[in-house]
Amino acid sequence: MSLFRKFASVGSATMASRVLGFVREALIAYTLGAGPVSDAFYAAFRFPNLFRRLFAEGAFNSAFIPLFAKELEGGGTAAAEAFARQVLSVLLFVLIVLSAFAMIFMPALVATVIAPKFAEIPEKFDLTVVLTRIMFPYLAAMSLVAMLSGILNSYRKYFLAAISPVLLNIVLVAVLLFAVSRDVEPRTIGIAMASGVMVSGILQLALLFYGVRHTGFHIRVSRPQLTAPVRRLLWLALPAAITGGITQLNLLIGQIIISGDNGAISIVNYADRIIQLPLGVIGIAVGVVLLPELSRALKDGKTHAVQELQNSSLEFGLGLTVPAAVAFAIIPAPIVALLFERGEFTRETTLITAGVLAAFSAGLPAFVLNKIFTPSFYARENMRAPMWFAGANAAINVAGSLILFPLIGVMGVAVATSLAGWVNVLLLGGALYGNGQFSPTALTIRRIALILAGSAVMGIALHLVMLTIGAALMDGGLLVRIGLMLAVVVAGAFVYFAFVLLTGAMDRRQLISLVSRPSK
Repeated sequence: MSLFRKFASVGSATMASRVLGFVREALIAYTLGAGPVSDAFYAAFRFPNLFRRLFAEGAFNSAFIPLFAKELEGGGTAAAEAFARQVLSVLLFVLIVLSAFAMIFMPALVATVIAPKFAEIPEKFDLTVVLTRIMFPYLAAMSLVAMLSGILNSYRKYFLAAISPVLLNIVLVAVLLFAVSRDVEPRTIGIAMASGVMVSGILQLALLFYGVRHTGFHIRVSRPQLTAPVRRLLWLALPAAITGGITQLNLLIGQIIISGDNGAISIVNYADRIIQLPLGVIGIAVGVVLLPELSRALKDGKTHAVQELQNSSLEFGLGLTVPAAVAFAIIPAPIVALLFERGEFTRETTLITAGVLAAFSAGLPAFVLNKIFTPSFYARENMRAPMWFAGANAAINVAGSLILFPLIGVMGVAVATSLAGWVNVLLLGGALYGNGQFSPTALTIRRIALILAGSAVMGIALHLVMLTIGAALMDGGLLVRIGLMLAVVVAGAFVYFAFVLLTGAMDRRQLISLVSRPSK
């Protein structure tokens, strides 16, 4: 299977999850709008989600995969199973202890970390405590899911791990549809959604366990011991956990800063849901595939293959991300209005959310580039450099949010997050280039320049469209707006892809490989 087809395999699964995520967010917007219950739910969900990124996805997708790949290549399945058993036993023990302490001290955590300003509204504060306690076991389940995903990815089986998040959205959509049909009151909806999150974690864990067993890999729990391989994993995982969760950490910092502004947390989450579509389909897909592929190439000493993987990923990532970012910057309000503006989600909320979306779009290419550059460090077991760069990222984000929020409101948090993302890209890319570990070819540089030019041409076309039918896109009937938006998307895609294909900015064969069936 080609590299691009692997990206497409993960991306298609992530696309399914993101589409259902839009349905979920639209239902939340309809039932709860941007109010106290939605604020409480998003704040509560952000906390276990942050820890999942820090200690599960960040640590295990970064530290576990290179070490597991070495065990698999060097000692075969038996050595890999022994390593996985040792790691699972320690991980399970840590998760049980962490979950117990977090659930006991949850009021203090909400008051100091999750949403300090909620304390000014006792009902909102108490609901956040309840929802976070209900959802916190999701962290334990998803941490185990991350480990099982790492095993599957090391066997180059990417699809099942990528499709498992769909279960979260299926469960939450079902909960919300039931709530709408029965006219359930908002607080009960929040509690039902939190319970759905916990149930979805158990379902995802069961699915991935089945997938690992189906490969013939046997994993079981033993007495936790800090063996040498486990200590090596922990040594690598600590900085990787900090680095891997930097985007979520930045959003959490922003959440704390804006928690006193009613509805602000919900608005950031609605905008983030839209930006997560291309980020998930492109950035996460590249990151998931690139780490095990780079680890294998470095293990085999294939330097040329490493450079080719990095350049191809760069072209693929920017080729699909830059035009998406331009589109979000040019037509954010019609997108938000079509997706969310109904029920409790008003036109005023649409316009504020559109501003936040446009600000996030400026950082979208940077978020994807971070997913491309970071695996190059992790595959070489260099976890420290990205950690220091992530620290600079966080400092810029905090300073920017504190300065901009009083000046331009909630949009300032998104601006700060985007700026911090670009600083992180410059640090990561500069370090790789300086160490001779990444060198873009003349062809890659030429293609990136043409991608930027093609995106600019598309942006001009979209701007002209907005001048012509912008009012209909915002205020027409639902079916009219859906039809017009589909026409705009198709026209924009036609302009962009015609440009990049005619100029050679993107390889026709690579694009065809994304949609064609693999040869037998």
